[in-house]
Order: sequence, then C-alpha cells, then structure tokens
Amino acid sequence: MRNVITTENAPQAIGPYSVAIQTENFVFCSGQLGLNPANGELVADDVAAQTRQALTNLKNILEAAGSSLQNVVKTTVFLKDMADFPKMNAVYSEFFPDAPPARSTIAVAGLPKGGLVEIEATALR
Repeated sequence: MRNVITTENAPQAIGPYSVAIQTENFVFCSGQLGLNPANGELVADDVAAQTRQALTNLKNILEAAGSSLQNVVKTTVFLKDMADFPKMNAVYSEFFPDAPPARSTIAVAGLPKGGLVEIEATALR
C-alpha cells in the first residue's frame, strides 16, 4: 500500500514530489518550510516563526494521513544558519515536549523560497 497524502491545511508541493506518502505502517513527510498554506509565502523572516509554521504544517499533514506528531519517530531539521539552532530548538521543544523523536540537524547553504528552516519527518501510522 502506497498512498499520496495531500491537505489544504499545509502548502502544496512546489516541485515534482509528494507532500507525504503513507504506507501500511509509516508516513514519510517531505520537508516543510515555514510557508503559509493559504498563499505559499514564508510567514516571516524569523526562524522561530518559520519553525512554528513548518511544524504546524507537518502536524496537519500527519493528521491528514491518520497519524500525529506523537507518532513521529525521526525528524531532520535543515537550518540555513546554525546560529539559529537555539531559537529553532526552543520552538521545536513546544511541539515535542515528551519523548521527542530522534533528530538530525544539518546546516545548509540555502533552502527553497529563501527559507531559514525546513523540517522533514517519519511517523508511525
């Protein structure tokens, strides 16, 4: 079983990829930027606001797939500037207060649409 997941509560893919793929046991979410689903634009030029929106987008995608943030087993965070790590981490901890998933955080040269942070996730279904 392989289902493509879409929702109006998260931005649509900006390229030839699926926002998420649901299998029998897992949901694989593509990286989410801090984009407003209504207009596809970044919510602010601030890493905390973009992190909050990216995680809200992931939450909405997971819910559309029949999962939740509580079922996330692994995330990868891509930061344009590692100096933003403390701000990103503070917001991230609000979304995963107990038993957070495994995580990697990687500094990158750039992100689509000039984003400051992008977050991908894998969750149990």
